[in-house]
Amino acid sequence: MPKLGLISLGCSKNLVDSEHMLSRLRAAGWEITDDMAEADVGVVNTCGFIESAKTEAIETILETARHKQAGKMKGLVVTGCLVQRYADEMREELPEIDVLCGTGSYENIVDAANAALAGAKAAYMNDMAAAALGGGRERLTPSYTAYLKIAEGCSNRCAFCIIPKLRGPYRSRQLDALLEEAQALSDAGVQELIVIAQDITVYGMDLPAHKRLLPELLRALCNMRFRWIRLHYLYPDQITDELIDVIASEPQIVKYLDIPLQHVSERILRAMHRPGGTAAFTALIEKLRARIPGLVLRTSLIVGLPGETEEEFAELCAFLQQMRIERVGVFEFSPEEGTEAAALPGQIDAAVKQNRRLIVEELQSGVMDEYNIDRHRTEMTVLCEGFDEEQQRYIGRTYADSIEVDGHVYFESEQAVQPGEFVTVFITDSFGPDLTGVRKEETTDDDSQ
Repeated sequence: MPKLGLISLGCSKNLVDSEHMLSRLRAAGWEITDDMAEADVGVVNTCGFIESAKTEAIETILETARHKQAGKMKGLVVTGCLVQRYADEMREELPEIDVLCGTGSYENIVDAANAALAGAKAAYMNDMAAAALGGGRERLTPSYTAYLKIAEGCSNRCAFCIIPKLRGPYRSRQLDALLEEAQALSDAGVQELIVIAQDITVYGMDLPAHKRLLPELLRALCNMRFRWIRLHYLYPDQITDELIDVIASEPQIVKYLDIPLQHVSERILRAMHRPGGTAAFTALIEKLRARIPGLVLRTSLIVGLPGETEEEFAELCAFLQQMRIERVGVFEFSPEEGTEAAALPGQIDAAVKQNRRLIVEELQSGVMDEYNIDRHRTEMTVLCEGFDEEQQRYIGRTYADSIEVDGHVYFESEQAVQPGEFVTVFITDSFGPDLTGVRKEETTDDDSQ
Protein backbone atom coordinates (compact mmCIF):
# COMPACT_ATOMS: atom_id res chain seq x y z
CA MET A 1 0.00 0.00 0.00
CA PRO A 2 1.65 3.30 -1.06
CA LYS A 3 1.96 6.12 1.46
CA LEU A 4 0.98 9.73 0.85
CA GLY A 5 1.72 12.86 2.84
CA LEU A 6 -0.22 16.10 2.45
CA ILE A 7 0.52 19.66 3.53
CA SER A 8 -2.42 22.07 3.46
CA LEU A 9 -1.68 25.79 3.28
CA GLY A 10 -3.94 28.82 3.40
CA CYS A 11 -7.49 29.25 4.58
CA SER A 12 -10.04 26.96 6.20
CA LYS A 13 -11.81 26.49 2.87
CA ASN A 14 -8.57 25.12 1.43
CA LEU A 15 -8.30 22.82 4.44
CA VAL A 16 -11.72 21.33 3.67
CA ASP A 17 -10.54 20.68 0.10
CA SER A 18 -7.56 18.82 1.54
CA GLU A 19 -9.91 16.74 3.69
CA HIS A 20 -11.95 15.79 0.62
CA MET A 21 -8.83 14.81 -1.29
CA LEU A 22 -7.52 12.66 1.55
CA SER A 23 -10.86 10.86 1.75
CA ARG A 24 -10.70 10.00 -1.95
CA LEU A 25 -7.11 8.82 -1.61
CA ARG A 26 -7.77 6.58 1.39
CA ALA A 27 -10.80 5.07 -0.35
CA ALA A 28 -8.51 4.27 -3.31
CA GLY A 29 -6.10 2.36 -1.06
CA TRP A 30 -3.52 4.99 -0.17
CA GLU A 31 -2.11 5.04 3.35
CA ILE A 32 -1.96 8.57 4.78
CA THR A 33 1.16 9.53 6.73
CA ASP A 34 2.07 12.62 8.75
CA ASP A 35 5.76 12.03 8.06
CA MET A 36 6.62 13.35 4.61
CA ALA A 37 9.96 11.51 4.77
CA GLU A 38 8.00 8.24 4.72
CA ALA A 39 5.69 9.25 1.87
CA ASP A 40 5.87 7.69 -1.57
CA VAL A 41 4.00 10.72 -2.90
CA GLY A 42 3.81 14.19 -1.42
CA VAL A 43 0.92 16.61 -1.99
CA VAL A 44 1.09 20.35 -1.28
CA ASN A 45 -2.28 22.14 -1.38
CA THR A 46 -1.35 25.76 -1.96
CA CYS A 47 -2.76 29.22 -1.35
CA GLY A 48 -2.16 31.90 -3.97
CA PHE A 49 -4.15 34.80 -2.53
CA ILE A 50 -1.43 37.35 -1.72
CA GLU A 51 2.33 37.63 -2.14
CA SER A 52 3.21 36.25 1.29
CA ALA A 53 1.04 33.19 0.65
CA LYS A 54 2.71 32.61 -2.71
CA THR A 55 6.14 32.81 -1.11
CA GLU A 56 5.15 30.34 1.61
CA ALA A 57 3.74 27.95 -0.99
CA ILE A 58 6.87 27.97 -3.15
CA GLU A 59 9.12 27.46 -0.12
CA THR A 60 6.96 24.53 1.01
CA ILE A 61 7.01 22.97 -2.47
CA LEU A 62 10.80 23.15 -2.62
CA GLU A 63 11.21 21.81 0.89
CA THR A 64 8.87 18.90 0.15
CA ALA A 65 10.66 18.17 -3.14
CA ARG A 66 13.89 17.56 -1.22
CA HIS A 67 12.40 14.27 -0.04
CA LYS A 68 12.62 13.07 -3.65
CA GLN A 69 16.40 13.22 -3.36
CA ALA A 70 16.85 12.43 0.34
CA GLY A 71 14.01 10.01 1.05
CA LYS A 72 11.71 7.45 -0.51
CA MET A 73 9.42 9.95 -2.24
CA LYS A 74 8.82 9.11 -5.88
CA GLY A 75 6.59 12.00 -6.93
CA LEU A 76 5.24 15.42 -5.94
CA VAL A 77 1.71 16.68 -6.59
CA VAL A 78 0.88 20.36 -6.16
CA THR A 79 -2.75 21.48 -5.98
CA GLY A 80 -4.78 24.54 -5.07
CA CYS A 81 -5.02 28.23 -5.79
CA LEU A 82 -1.39 28.83 -6.75
CA VAL A 83 -1.68 26.13 -9.40
CA GLN A 84 -4.92 27.61 -10.71
CA ARG A 85 -3.24 30.99 -10.96
CA TYR A 86 0.21 30.09 -12.29
CA ALA A 87 0.09 26.59 -13.79
CA ASP A 88 2.11 27.45 -16.89
CA GLU A 89 4.79 29.31 -14.94
CA MET A 90 5.04 26.49 -12.40
CA ARG A 91 5.53 23.88 -15.10
CA GLU A 92 8.43 25.89 -16.49
CA GLU A 93 10.08 27.21 -13.32
CA LEU A 94 9.49 24.40 -10.81
CA PRO A 95 10.61 21.14 -12.48
CA GLU A 96 10.55 19.51 -9.04
CA ILE A 97 6.75 19.24 -9.42
CA ASP A 98 5.51 16.13 -11.18
CA VAL A 99 1.74 16.70 -11.29
CA LEU A 100 -0.35 19.86 -11.13
CA CYS A 101 -3.98 19.83 -10.04
CA GLY A 102 -6.14 22.99 -10.24
CA THR A 103 -9.04 24.00 -8.02
CA GLY A 104 -11.53 22.48 -10.47
CA SER A 105 -9.83 19.10 -10.41
CA TYR A 106 -9.74 17.85 -6.84
CA GLU A 107 -11.79 14.80 -7.90
CA ASN A 108 -8.76 13.82 -10.01
CA ILE A 109 -6.45 13.61 -7.00
CA VAL A 110 -6.25 9.80 -7.09
CA ASP A 111 -5.22 9.85 -10.76
CA ALA A 112 -2.74 12.62 -9.93
CA ALA A 113 -1.21 10.64 -7.08
CA ASN A 114 -0.97 7.49 -9.18
CA ALA A 115 0.71 9.42 -11.98
CA ALA A 116 3.24 10.89 -9.55
CA LEU A 117 3.92 7.45 -8.08
CA ALA A 118 4.68 6.16 -11.58
CA GLY A 119 7.07 9.04 -12.23
CA ALA A 120 4.84 10.64 -14.86
CA LYS A 121 4.38 14.32 -15.58
CA ALA A 122 0.73 15.44 -15.77
CA ALA A 123 -1.66 18.30 -15.19
CA TYR A 124 -5.37 18.34 -14.34
CA MET A 125 -6.97 21.74 -14.96
CA ASN A 126 -10.73 21.22 -15.28
CA ASP A 127 -13.46 23.88 -15.28
CA MET A 128 -13.72 25.45 -11.82
CA ALA A 129 -17.45 26.07 -12.17
CA ALA A 130 -18.08 22.37 -12.86
CA ALA A 131 -16.07 21.05 -9.92
CA ALA A 132 -17.68 18.63 -7.50
CA LEU A 133 -19.00 20.09 -4.24
CA GLY A 134 -18.84 18.05 -1.05
CA GLY A 135 -17.91 14.40 -0.69
CA GLY A 136 -16.22 12.33 1.99
CA ARG A 137 -13.76 13.91 4.40
CA GLU A 138 -10.61 12.82 6.21
CA ARG A 139 -10.70 15.51 8.86
CA LEU A 140 -7.55 17.48 9.68
CA THR A 141 -9.02 19.54 12.53
CA PRO A 142 -9.12 18.46 16.19
CA SER A 143 -11.88 15.95 16.93
CA TYR A 144 -14.04 18.58 18.65
CA THR A 145 -13.92 21.25 15.89
CA ALA A 146 -14.94 21.00 12.23
CA TYR A 147 -15.68 23.26 9.29
CA LEU A 148 -18.85 23.11 7.21
CA LYS A 149 -18.19 24.68 3.81
CA ILE A 150 -21.59 25.66 2.47
CA ALA A 151 -20.54 27.18 -0.86
CA GLU A 152 -17.60 27.39 -3.22
CA GLY A 153 -16.27 30.34 -5.16
CA CYS A 154 -17.27 33.99 -5.11
CA SER A 155 -19.29 36.22 -7.41
CA ASN A 156 -18.29 39.47 -5.72
CA ARG A 157 -15.84 41.40 -7.85
CA CYS A 158 -13.79 43.27 -5.27
CA ALA A 159 -11.09 45.23 -7.06
CA PHE A 160 -8.29 43.98 -4.79
CA CYS A 161 -9.23 40.29 -4.78
CA ILE A 162 -8.21 37.43 -7.07
CA ILE A 163 -10.48 34.76 -5.51
CA PRO A 164 -13.14 34.64 -8.28
CA LYS A 165 -10.39 33.86 -10.79
CA LEU A 166 -9.02 31.10 -8.55
CA ARG A 167 -12.28 29.55 -7.36
CA GLY A 168 -14.92 30.43 -9.92
CA PRO A 169 -18.38 31.92 -9.34
CA TYR A 170 -20.36 31.42 -6.14
CA ARG A 171 -21.95 27.98 -5.99
CA SER A 172 -24.14 26.99 -3.05
CA ARG A 173 -24.24 23.39 -1.93
CA GLN A 174 -27.62 21.68 -1.67
CA LEU A 175 -29.23 22.07 1.75
CA ASP A 176 -29.95 18.37 2.23
CA ALA A 177 -26.33 17.46 1.49
CA LEU A 178 -25.13 20.01 4.04
CA LEU A 179 -27.48 18.71 6.70
CA GLU A 180 -26.39 15.13 6.08
CA GLU A 181 -22.74 16.12 6.40
CA ALA A 182 -23.43 18.20 9.52
CA GLN A 183 -25.35 15.35 11.15
CA ALA A 184 -22.39 13.05 10.59
CA LEU A 185 -20.11 15.59 12.24
CA SER A 186 -22.50 15.94 15.17
CA ASP A 187 -22.72 12.15 15.55
CA ALA A 188 -18.90 12.02 15.55
CA GLY A 189 -18.79 14.26 18.61
CA VAL A 190 -17.90 17.61 17.05
CA GLN A 191 -18.57 20.35 19.60
CA GLU A 192 -17.73 23.44 17.54
CA LEU A 193 -19.04 23.71 13.99
CA ILE A 194 -17.67 26.60 11.93
CA VAL A 195 -19.87 27.53 8.96
CA ILE A 196 -17.67 28.89 6.19
CA ALA A 197 -17.70 30.24 2.64
CA GLN A 198 -16.36 33.33 0.96
CA ASP A 199 -19.76 34.84 1.84
CA ILE A 200 -22.23 32.79 3.87
CA THR A 201 -24.94 35.46 3.86
CA VAL A 202 -25.92 34.85 0.21
CA TYR A 203 -26.05 31.08 0.60
CA GLY A 204 -28.90 29.72 -1.56
CA MET A 205 -29.38 32.78 -3.75
CA ASP A 206 -27.83 31.01 -6.76
CA LEU A 207 -30.01 27.89 -6.36
CA PRO A 208 -33.26 27.53 -8.38
CA ALA A 209 -35.46 28.89 -5.56
CA HIS A 210 -33.28 32.04 -5.45
CA LYS A 211 -33.80 32.29 -1.69
CA ARG A 212 -31.57 33.12 1.25
CA LEU A 213 -31.21 29.77 3.00
CA LEU A 214 -28.74 30.60 5.77
CA PRO A 215 -31.43 31.16 8.45
CA GLU A 216 -33.07 27.84 7.54
CA LEU A 217 -29.73 26.05 7.59
CA LEU A 218 -28.82 27.51 10.97
CA ARG A 219 -32.12 26.53 12.55
CA ALA A 220 -31.60 22.96 11.37
CA LEU A 221 -28.02 22.89 12.66
CA CYS A 222 -29.25 24.05 16.05
CA ASN A 223 -31.35 20.87 16.29
CA MET A 224 -28.11 18.86 16.28
CA ARG A 225 -25.78 18.32 19.23
CA PHE A 226 -23.25 21.06 18.52
CA ARG A 227 -22.36 23.19 21.53
CA TRP A 228 -21.06 26.10 19.44
CA ILE A 229 -21.95 27.11 15.88
CA ARG A 230 -19.63 29.83 14.58
CA LEU A 231 -20.17 31.93 11.44
CA HIS A 232 -17.49 33.04 8.91
CA TYR A 233 -18.00 35.37 6.93
CA LEU A 234 -21.00 37.69 6.78
CA TYR A 235 -20.95 40.50 4.25
CA PRO A 236 -22.22 43.77 5.74
CA ASP A 237 -24.85 44.63 3.13
CA GLN A 238 -26.38 41.13 3.15
CA ILE A 239 -27.26 40.78 6.86
CA THR A 240 -31.06 40.58 7.07
CA ASP A 241 -33.36 41.06 10.05
CA GLU A 242 -34.33 37.39 9.80
CA LEU A 243 -30.69 36.35 10.09
CA ILE A 244 -30.16 38.65 13.07
CA ASP A 245 -33.20 37.14 14.80
CA VAL A 246 -31.88 33.60 14.30
CA ILE A 247 -28.44 34.51 15.63
CA ALA A 248 -29.92 36.29 18.64
CA SER A 249 -32.45 33.60 19.53
CA GLU A 250 -30.42 30.41 19.08
CA PRO A 251 -28.09 29.82 22.06
CA GLN A 252 -25.87 27.42 20.11
CA ILE A 253 -24.89 30.16 17.65
CA VAL A 254 -21.97 31.95 19.29
CA LYS A 255 -22.37 35.69 19.52
CA TYR A 256 -19.26 36.30 17.46
CA LEU A 257 -19.62 37.57 13.93
CA ASP A 258 -16.86 38.00 11.38
CA ILE A 259 -17.96 40.82 9.06
CA PRO A 260 -15.26 42.02 6.63
CA LEU A 261 -15.69 45.77 6.15
CA GLN A 262 -12.31 46.42 4.43
CA HIS A 263 -12.60 50.22 4.90
CA VAL A 264 -15.15 52.90 5.85
CA SER A 265 -14.47 55.68 3.35
CA GLU A 266 -17.24 55.61 0.75
CA ARG A 267 -14.85 56.64 -2.01
CA ILE A 268 -12.35 53.93 -1.12
CA LEU A 269 -15.10 51.32 -0.83
CA ARG A 270 -16.50 52.24 -4.25
CA ALA A 271 -13.00 51.91 -5.70
CA MET A 272 -12.95 48.45 -4.12
CA HIS A 273 -16.41 47.71 -5.62
CA ARG A 274 -17.78 47.23 -2.13
CA PRO A 275 -20.83 48.66 -0.38
CA GLY A 276 -21.18 50.70 2.78
CA GLY A 277 -19.41 53.57 4.47
CA THR A 278 -19.02 55.10 7.90
CA ALA A 279 -22.72 55.90 8.37
CA ALA A 280 -23.99 52.55 7.07
CA PHE A 281 -21.48 50.53 9.08
CA THR A 282 -22.13 52.52 12.25
CA ALA A 283 -25.87 51.89 11.91
CA LEU A 284 -25.31 48.18 11.25
CA ILE A 285 -23.03 47.68 14.26
CA GLU A 286 -25.34 49.60 16.55
CA LYS A 287 -28.29 47.47 15.41
CA LEU A 288 -26.38 44.22 15.85
CA ARG A 289 -25.20 45.14 19.34
CA ALA A 290 -28.67 46.23 20.37
CA ARG A 291 -30.30 42.99 19.20
CA ILE A 292 -27.56 40.47 20.05
CA PRO A 293 -26.46 40.82 23.70
CA GLY A 294 -22.81 39.98 24.35
CA LEU A 295 -21.88 40.33 20.68
CA VAL A 296 -18.19 40.28 19.76
CA LEU A 297 -17.30 41.51 16.28
CA ARG A 298 -14.34 40.73 14.06
CA THR A 299 -13.53 42.55 10.85
CA SER A 300 -10.74 42.79 8.30
CA LEU A 301 -9.41 46.06 6.90
CA ILE A 302 -7.11 47.09 4.08
CA VAL A 303 -4.95 50.19 4.35
CA GLY A 304 -3.02 51.77 1.52
CA LEU A 305 -5.37 51.13 -1.40
CA PRO A 306 -4.14 53.27 -4.31
CA GLY A 307 -5.26 56.85 -3.76
CA GLU A 308 -6.11 56.48 -0.06
CA THR A 309 -5.63 59.97 1.38
CA GLU A 310 -4.57 60.94 4.88
CA GLU A 311 -8.13 62.18 5.45
CA GLU A 312 -9.63 58.84 4.42
CA PHE A 313 -7.20 56.96 6.65
CA ALA A 314 -8.07 59.32 9.52
CA GLU A 315 -11.76 58.56 8.90
CA LEU A 316 -11.01 54.86 9.29
CA CYS A 317 -9.15 55.44 12.56
CA ALA A 318 -11.92 57.64 13.93
CA PHE A 319 -14.48 54.95 13.12
CA LEU A 320 -12.45 52.32 14.94
CA GLN A 321 -12.03 54.56 17.98
CA GLN A 322 -15.75 55.21 18.08
CA MET A 323 -17.08 51.72 17.40
CA ARG A 324 -14.51 49.76 19.49
CA ILE A 325 -14.69 46.63 17.33
CA GLU A 326 -13.28 43.85 19.50
CA ARG A 327 -11.28 41.96 16.86
CA VAL A 328 -9.61 43.58 13.84
CA GLY A 329 -7.23 42.18 11.28
CA VAL A 330 -5.51 44.90 9.24
CA PHE A 331 -3.59 44.27 6.03
CA GLU A 332 -1.46 46.43 3.77
CA PHE A 333 -2.81 46.60 0.24
CA SER A 334 -1.04 44.07 -1.97
CA PRO A 335 -1.15 44.87 -5.73
CA GLU A 336 -1.95 41.36 -6.89
CA GLU A 337 -1.38 40.55 -10.52
CA GLY A 338 -4.67 40.20 -12.38
CA THR A 339 -6.70 42.41 -10.06
CA GLU A 340 -8.19 45.75 -11.03
CA ALA A 341 -6.67 47.52 -8.03
CA ALA A 342 -3.14 46.55 -9.07
CA ALA A 343 -3.48 48.85 -12.08
CA LEU A 344 -5.09 51.80 -10.26
CA PRO A 345 -3.21 55.12 -10.28
CA GLY A 346 -1.89 56.53 -7.03
CA GLN A 347 -0.07 53.46 -5.72
CA ILE A 348 1.09 54.19 -2.17
CA ASP A 349 4.64 53.83 -0.95
CA ALA A 350 5.35 50.65 1.03
CA ALA A 351 6.62 52.58 4.06
CA VAL A 352 3.40 54.62 4.20
CA LYS A 353 1.28 51.46 4.02
CA GLN A 354 3.30 49.85 6.76
CA ASN A 355 3.01 52.92 8.97
CA ARG A 356 -0.75 53.04 8.51
CA ARG A 357 -1.05 49.36 9.39
CA LEU A 358 1.00 49.87 12.54
CA ILE A 359 -1.17 52.82 13.58
CA VAL A 360 -4.33 50.72 13.26
CA GLU A 361 -2.72 47.82 15.10
CA GLU A 362 -1.69 50.11 17.97
CA LEU A 363 -5.17 51.61 18.13
CA GLN A 364 -6.74 48.18 18.09
CA SER A 365 -4.39 46.91 20.77
CA GLY A 366 -5.93 49.42 23.15
CA VAL A 367 -9.45 48.27 22.27
CA MET A 368 -8.47 44.64 22.84
CA ASP A 369 -6.88 45.50 26.19
CA GLU A 370 -10.08 47.24 27.28
CA TYR A 371 -12.15 44.24 26.28
CA ASN A 372 -9.87 41.85 28.15
CA ILE A 373 -9.75 43.99 31.29
CA ASP A 374 -13.55 44.03 31.31
CA ARG A 375 -13.41 40.21 31.45
CA HIS A 376 -11.34 40.24 34.65
CA ARG A 377 -13.17 38.78 37.65
CA THR A 378 -15.89 37.27 35.47
CA GLU A 379 -16.66 33.66 34.65
CA MET A 380 -16.40 32.51 31.04
CA THR A 381 -17.08 29.22 29.30
CA VAL A 382 -13.88 27.88 27.75
CA LEU A 383 -13.38 25.13 25.18
CA CYS A 384 -10.22 23.31 26.27
CA GLU A 385 -7.71 22.66 23.47
CA GLY A 386 -5.06 20.87 25.52
CA PHE A 387 -2.23 21.49 27.97
CA ASP A 388 0.46 24.07 27.19
CA GLU A 389 3.80 22.70 28.37
CA GLU A 390 5.53 26.07 28.20
CA GLN A 391 2.90 27.85 30.28
CA GLN A 392 2.25 24.76 32.42
CA ARG A 393 -1.43 25.53 32.17
CA TYR A 394 -4.37 24.35 30.14
CA ILE A 395 -5.19 26.33 27.01
CA GLY A 396 -8.55 27.01 25.41
CA ARG A 397 -10.82 29.54 23.76
CA THR A 398 -13.97 31.44 24.65
CA TYR A 399 -16.84 32.13 22.27
CA ALA A 400 -15.09 35.43 21.52
CA ASP A 401 -12.04 33.67 20.07
CA SER A 402 -12.17 31.83 16.76
CA ILE A 403 -9.69 29.11 15.98
CA GLU A 404 -6.23 30.24 14.81
CA VAL A 405 -7.10 33.95 14.49
CA ASP A 406 -7.86 35.19 18.02
CA GLY A 407 -6.48 34.87 21.53
CA HIS A 408 -6.59 32.06 24.09
CA VAL A 409 -7.35 31.47 27.73
CA TYR A 410 -4.61 29.90 29.85
CA PHE A 411 -6.10 28.38 32.96
CA GLU A 412 -5.22 26.24 35.95
CA SER A 413 -7.21 23.22 37.00
CA GLU A 414 -6.50 20.66 39.71
CA GLN A 415 -8.68 18.18 37.86
CA ALA A 416 -7.59 16.89 34.45
CA VAL A 417 -9.32 18.56 31.51
CA GLN A 418 -9.55 16.83 28.15
CA PRO A 419 -9.32 18.57 24.77
CA GLY A 420 -12.85 19.30 23.59
CA GLU A 421 -14.22 19.64 27.13
CA PHE A 422 -16.07 22.82 28.12
CA VAL A 423 -15.21 24.28 31.53
CA THR A 424 -16.08 27.43 33.42
CA VAL A 425 -13.03 29.63 34.09
CA PHE A 426 -12.78 32.54 36.49
CA ILE A 427 -10.72 35.16 34.62
CA THR A 428 -7.97 36.67 36.74
CA ASP A 429 -5.70 38.56 34.34
CA SER A 430 -4.72 39.15 30.72
CA PHE A 431 -1.63 39.66 28.62
CA GLY A 432 -1.74 40.76 24.99
CA PRO A 433 -4.65 39.00 23.28
CA ASP A 434 -4.82 36.26 25.91
CA LEU A 435 -6.66 35.79 29.19
CA THR A 436 -5.59 33.82 32.25
CA GLY A 437 -7.72 32.24 34.91
CA VAL A 438 -8.64 29.38 37.19
CA ARG A 439 -11.21 26.71 36.58
CA LYS A 440 -14.29 27.58 38.60
CA GLU A 441 -13.99 24.58 40.94
CA GLU A 442 -10.61 25.89 42.14
CA THR A 443 -11.83 29.47 42.71
CA THR A 444 -11.62 30.49 46.36
CA ASP A 445 -14.21 32.63 48.13
CA ASP A 446 -11.79 35.58 48.11
CA ASP A 447 -11.19 35.22 44.36
CA SER A 448 -14.88 35.27 43.53
CA GLN A 449 -15.75 38.48 45.35
